[in-house]
Amino acid sequence: MTLKLGVPSKGRLMEKTFEWFAKRGVTLSRTGSDREYAGAVAGVEGVSLVLLSAGEIPRELAAGRIHLGVTGTDLVHEKLPLWEQQVEPVEEMGFGHADLIIAVPAAWVDVDLTDDLDAAAAAFRETHGFRLRIATKYHRLVREFLRDAGVADYALVDSQGATEGTVANETAEAIADITSSGETLRANHLKILSDGLILASQATLWRSRTAPLDEADRAALRALLAQLG
Repeated sequence: MTLKLGVPSKGRLMEKTFEWFAKRGVTLSRTGSDREYAGAVAGVEGVSLVLLSAGEIPRELAAGRIHLGVTGTDLVHEKLPLWEQQVEPVEEMGFGHADLIIAVPAAWVDVDLTDDLDAAAAAFRETHGFRLRIATKYHRLVREFLRDAGVADYALVDSQGATEGTVANETAEAIADITSSGETLRANHLKILSDGLILASQATLWRSRTAPLDEADRAALRALLAQLG
């Protein structure tokens, strides 16, 4: 067996991950074409690279098919209901920063807090006869957050495309989405609720609690973690 390390297969997240490991003396590289998800690891023995989408990595860690993986806090918390039992964070990597937030139309001058959203949701249902819709890709995290905040009269609608556009397109009244600078929100005339931060996320190196380890794997894991400092 070899110790399997899963990293994002494309884009900025892959590049930043490769840079982060390289600074610590571990060289990750893609082998073959951009369409082949094969990679190599140099600088430490007994570790193989698995290239996956960032969204697949939590599931592969939880299933024990990879031993280590790089993905965002938001994806682990959203996709793994019992994440603490399945994975553990090894190190936050200092890039891929993004906040999962709740945003409403900037024109809603009376809605600044989740308490105000609760009141607005009740009034909306009374006026329109259906629940205020919140578009999101993060159903579990948003539902838990709103429950804890005491917001009841809403419906989550699944957003597969650009969530920020759903309010302008009138398929939702509010959104819960990832933002880094807030520029896209402002461009779509949306504002973040003052207490609307659901989760501050960043790229993190995670270890699977379920992946089997033989003696060679344990030695490779110790060597890799020592190299990463």
